[in-house]
Amino acid sequence: MIAASRFGAAVSEHPVLAQATGEVIGQVFDAVGHAPDLAVLVVNSRHVPRLHEIVDAVRAVLAPGVLIGTTAHSVIGNAREVEDTPALSLWAGRVPGAVPVRFDGAHDPASPLPALVPAAAEAGTLVLLADPFSVHVEALLARLGDEYPDLRVVGGLASGAMAPGGNRLVLDDAIHAAGAVGVLVPAGVVDTVVSQGCRPIGEPFIVTDVDAQVVTGLGGRPAAIRLHEMLDAIDDETRQLAALGLHVGVVVDERRLDFARGDFLVRGVLGIDVARQGVAISTTVEVGQTIQFQVRDGRTAGEDLRALLLGRSTEGALLFTCTGRGRSMFGVDDHDASTAHELLGAPAIGGMSCAGEIGPVGGTNHVHGFSASLALFSAAAT
Repeated sequence: MIAASRFGAAVSEHPVLAQATGEVIGQVFDAVGHAPDLAVLVVNSRHVPRLHEIVDAVRAVLAPGVLIGTTAHSVIGNAREVEDTPALSLWAGRVPGAVPVRFDGAHDPASPLPALVPAAAEAGTLVLLADPFSVHVEALLARLGDEYPDLRVVGGLASGAMAPGGNRLVLDDAIHAAGAVGVLVPAGVVDTVVSQGCRPIGEPFIVTDVDAQVVTGLGGRPAAIRLHEMLDAIDDETRQLAALGLHVGVVVDERRLDFARGDFLVRGVLGIDVARQGVAISTTVEVGQTIQFQVRDGRTAGEDLRALLLGRSTEGALLFTCTGRGRSMFGVDDHDASTAHELLGAPAIGGMSCAGEIGPVGGTNHVHGFSASLALFSAAAT
């Protein structure tokens, strides 16, 4: 049989594991045929005790050149997101040049990085799956940025466990309980999209005084006073959203004259420092940088995702969405997966809900929260 597609994806929540495994392998095999270059497996944490059986079956029947995988709270397959129930998803594609990568443990400044394939690392993309309890992912991304400044990283943090040692990471025939796994693909194969799902409110301000993660001056006045004035000036609906969870956007390109959705790296507002009349935020900024407060809800997040995907198309995609999105944010099932499936032309989609999503914003790779990060595989993957 000659496969009709370069990519295939399937999801199953069949209660019998052997049946579920057979379903996803069979559907993906029918789509892409034998020995695709890359396969990505995601399983609900309840399948951990028998994960080795799933891995063995995928490798024996599908025989991918590279297999990566992990455990997650919910799994994604095509237009579906299966939450809170045992399930597994399998995605595979023809991605020539895919190279497996393994990272061990936490990455402090002194720890060595594995050598990446130079030609791919120069401008390629690393799809990364990491255990949040054993890897300082922001530090790892910073190290990768220093050594491979043109490398884009997209992926997510495993969400299948609430404590260290509970997640699993798959790389080919090996299953790990810590670290990170990934696959490096050459330049021109992957386009990345990061939907942070926020909208700016009020006006942008230049940081004029800051102490560590407490912004004490905005536009020459105490930051807390600026914030209260902004909250008094906005409409009631937006004020209610801000009360549920206020965020701050750090401008990623100071050369722009006007800033809109997508021009910011979004981080959380932690609270007010009354003594210093400052605003504590979950990142560090410098004097001279521009920030603007932000709000997020299901409608805003949905609008942002649709705006970023409109006009794009692909045959295969990986979707990494936050565990805080899904049904709890949107009030409906399958929101992010179905939106991507519809707007991208019904591609084969695999993926997972994450404890943090990885993707580039403003040319720098970051870990995000409450976001949707996508890897769109292009026609170069032939």
